[in-house]
Amino acid sequence: MVVMKMKFPFQKRVKLAQGLWLLSWCATVAGATTFTLGCLLKTELRRRAEVMDNTDIHIVPNTLMIVGLASLGINYFASKICQDALDAGRFPRWKNFLKPYFAVSCFFTVLMLLAVIMSYAMKGSLESSLKVGLRNGIRFYKDTDTPGRCFQKQNIDRLQMEFQCCGNNDFRDWFEVQWISNRYLDFNSKEVKDRVKSNVDGRYLVDGVPFSCCNPSSPRPCIQYQLTNNSAHYNYDYQTEELNIYLRGCREALVHYYMGLMNTIGAGVLSIFLLQGSVLVSLRFLQTAMEAVAGKENTEIETEGYLLEKGVKETIMEYVNPMLKFLLLKNQVQEGEAAPATA
Repeated sequence: MVVMKMKFPFQKRVKLAQGLWLLSWCATVAGATTFTLGCLLKTELRRRAEVMDNTDIHIVPNTLMIVGLASLGINYFASKICQDALDAGRFPRWKNFLKPYFAVSCFFTVLMLLAVIMSYAMKGSLESSLKVGLRNGIRFYKDTDTPGRCFQKQNIDRLQMEFQCCGNNDFRDWFEVQWISNRYLDFNSKEVKDRVKSNVDGRYLVDGVPFSCCNPSSPRPCIQYQLTNNSAHYNYDYQTEELNIYLRGCREALVHYYMGLMNTIGAGVLSIFLLQGSVLVSLRFLQTAMEAVAGKENTEIETEGYLLEKGVKETIMEYVNPMLKFLLLKNQVQEGEAAPATA
């Protein structure tokens, strides 16, 4: 059953080829844009690699870069095919090329759509990666003398100031770790000794936060130590007063930033996907309309173009069956090679 059959007079074929040539170059620019967006997202993710536990989220920019580069090649050939479609004598040379061309083009176009879906669906993976990464970053904040961790303090401080956040979930995360190095503690001090002894693990824990948690918009000088001790500060109530430190956790801030970035990129790539799909559909109509002219003396006759010669299921199986046969044959060859070795 032929899908979406249409009649194409000579003038309509010419206009289709000319319009598609222009559309293919627009899609080429869009492909370059997709690659650029992938590079931008990759760069932003790598900037915060020290507070991410894994790189699973990098599948989104990697996919965008791959489909962006593929789109450049797909649309370049589409423009050449459109040029040759204006000359019935040159178009037949593309006959054997077009079937694998459409298969590859459809694969990368679907991959582009998957990249869009992943840009919206990877929130859980991003959040879990940041949860572990930030927890480790806070834990190693004090290790400025440890190789491999000496820049952790600087990274966390810059992160908290740039995103106006404090801690992993919130500022209380700093109460649970020793973030001041032993190098800067006076162990002859009674206060230090008492705090260390009062902790099972022998850590120096304080109800305070690093300076980078301080909110410069607050009219009051920053209170970063003894946050839970009302008597330590004048006119201060820990429970009711709005603290002059950042209250939002860095995980929430980073998830909001990256998901906003990926959702914006996803919307842009979705429009590029629709443009790429339009190029392939139009090119398929042009191909089938031009194939009907092959071998005819009068090349200005009216022809019919269609999207699929058979049904959707039959067309998919036409491409899948050769791949299945190849994989089956390969498996049989491997089994045949393994049999003598076992004997």
